[in-house]
Amino acid sequence: MIEKVLHPTNMRYAYKRLLANDGSAGIDGMKVTELVEHIRSTKTRLYTSIRGMYYLPSAILGVEIPKGKGKTRLLGVPTVTDRLLQQAVSQVLMPHFEPSFSSTSYGFRPRKNARQAVGKAFEYIHEGYSHIVDIDLKNFFDEVDHCLLLNLVYQKVKCPITLRLIRKWIKSPIQIKGRLYKRRKGIPQGSPLSPLLSNILLNELDKELTKRKYLFVRYADDFSIYTKYKSYATACLKSIEKVLKTKLKLKINTEKSGVRRPTKFEILGFGFESTYKKGDKGSYQLVSTKKALTRLKEKLKFITRKTRALSFDERIAKIKEVQRGWLNYFRGTNIIGKLRDMDGWLRNRLRYCIWHDWKKPERRRKNLIRLGVDQDHAYAFSRSRKGGWAIAQSPILGTTITLERLKRRGYISLLELHLSLNQS
Repeated sequence: MIEKVLHPTNMRYAYKRLLANDGSAGIDGMKVTELVEHIRSTKTRLYTSIRGMYYLPSAILGVEIPKGKGKTRLLGVPTVTDRLLQQAVSQVLMPHFEPSFSSTSYGFRPRKNARQAVGKAFEYIHEGYSHIVDIDLKNFFDEVDHCLLLNLVYQKVKCPITLRLIRKWIKSPIQIKGRLYKRRKGIPQGSPLSPLLSNILLNELDKELTKRKYLFVRYADDFSIYTKYKSYATACLKSIEKVLKTKLKLKINTEKSGVRRPTKFEILGFGFESTYKKGDKGSYQLVSTKKALTRLKEKLKFITRKTRALSFDERIAKIKEVQRGWLNYFRGTNIIGKLRDMDGWLRNRLRYCIWHDWKKPERRRKNLIRLGVDQDHAYAFSRSRKGGWAIAQSPILGTTITLERLKRRGYISLLELHLSLNQS
C-alpha cells in the first residue's frame, strides 16, 4: 500500500488538494507555497525514511480558535510535509473503507454533503418521526481511543509501513504556547486524515444503529435519531449512551443532548419552523438558526470595519463572496424577514465606512454637495458632532448615499441575491 501512497500521481493530487485548502504553517513555519521546493530537495531522504520505517512526524501546532460564548476549540495543525503525506494516505485508504460506510452518514465523504444530511432529517420529520434523539458527543476528537481506532484500521490495512505512519501521526505530541504535551488519546482536529479516521470509528456506531433498525442521520460527530414516540426516543437515548460508553469509550454531553421536537431541534445550522394549518398537522419549513445568522453578521462586520484598509470596491467584492457562500448553503430556507433586517444594517455599515473615508469636514462638505445636498446643509452636516454610526443611520447619508447609488457601485442586497438563487 505504501507504494500507492508514494506514487507520483497520488502525491500530485494530494498536493493539489493541500494547495486548495491552504491553511496555516505548522511548528516549522513552512507555508504550503514553499512545499514543492522543499520536497524536491528532500524527496529521496524522505521516501527512504518512510520505507525504512524510521520516519518521525513533527509535533503538531496547537491553535485555539473562538467557538462562541467565550469558549475556544483547539485545532492541531501538522507541518505541511505531514499534511501532504496524510492527504496521500487518506486518498489511498478511502476506497477501502468507503463501501462499508452507512448511506445516512454524510460527513467528509465523496458526493455527500451537509445539505443532504439536513434534507434527510427533513424527510424523516415529515414522515412523522418527530421525536428526535439529539446527541452531542463530549470532546469527540480529544477522546478517541487510539487502540480501538488502530484495531479498526488494521482490519482492512495490512501494510505495516502505512499502519506505522498512522500510529505515529495520531500519537504526535502537540505544542501549545511553546510547550510540548504528549497525546495518549484523541486525533488532531485539523489534519487531512482526521475526517476519515473519525468516520472509521463512528461507523461502528452506525452499524449498531442499523442493527437496531433506528432511523438516523450522521455528519462526522453530529448525529440524531428519529422516532415516532417520546417513550421510544427516551429509551433509545439511554441505550445509545450505553453503547457509546462501553463499545467506543465515548461520552455524551448531557447538557446538549436530549429528546427534541422539531421546533426545538437544530442540525448543521438549520432549524425547523412549524407551518401548522388546519388539516396540515406536522408540516415544517427550514430556517437558519440564530447562531448561523450571528456568524454571518460577524463576518460582514469584520469586512465593514472602518479601520480596515480596504477600498469600497474591495469591501463589496469580499461582501459578495461571503453572501454567496452563506446563501448557497441556506438556499430554500424561509429567511426573507431576517435578510431584510440585515440588509438595512449592512447598508448603514457601508455608509459608515464611506463617511469615515471622507475624514476631514471640508472633504465631507464637498462630497455631500456632489451628492445633491445644498451648501448650507452640507456645511452643517459636515461639522456635525454626531458619531459616525449615528450619522450613517441618519437622513444625512440615508438620502444621499441611497440604495440606487450603492447598487451602481456593485452592492447587491442579501434578499435580492437570496431570491435570485432560489429561482435559479
